[in-house]
Amino acid sequence: MMKEWATVISWQNGIALLRCEPHSGCGSCNARSGCGSHLLNELGPKSAHQLQIPISQPLEPGQKVEVGISEGSLLRSASLVYLTPLFGLIAGGSLFQALFITDAFTAIGAILGAGLGFLLARQLATRIEGQSDYQPTILQIGLPPTAIRIQQE
Repeated sequence: MMKEWATVISWQNGIALLRCEPHSGCGSCNARSGCGSHLLNELGPKSAHQLQIPISQPLEPGQKVEVGISEGSLLRSASLVYLTPLFGLIAGGSLFQALFITDAFTAIGAILGAGLGFLLARQLATRIEGQSDYQPTILQIGLPPTAIRIQQE
């Protein structure tokens, strides 16, 4: 199970809107100045991801929740998104290479195959979108921010 903590933005009618802020894979490393992964993370957008998850328990804005998704469904989704267009690119290029024998037509076939692979991946993704295996679930709910009180002596 892949787990990540998220912050509640709002909760209405059994639907929680959550914000997950992306973290770099090497957040605990102190070699940030020489790390290529850290530099790539700095180049990317700093936007947070938002999720809508059904939950019957009322939540307060600012409350932390732990969200999880199974590794198997995550790997299947990644395979669908990356491998389907790649297979289309290779198949389209190979087919046009065999039919037309020129490099220009091979490139056109590869582009058409990749495009068809993207369309197929999109179609398959809409079919599996509603399945519960592919939906994130709330694993733990933290205390609301109003429940924490600090007493000074």
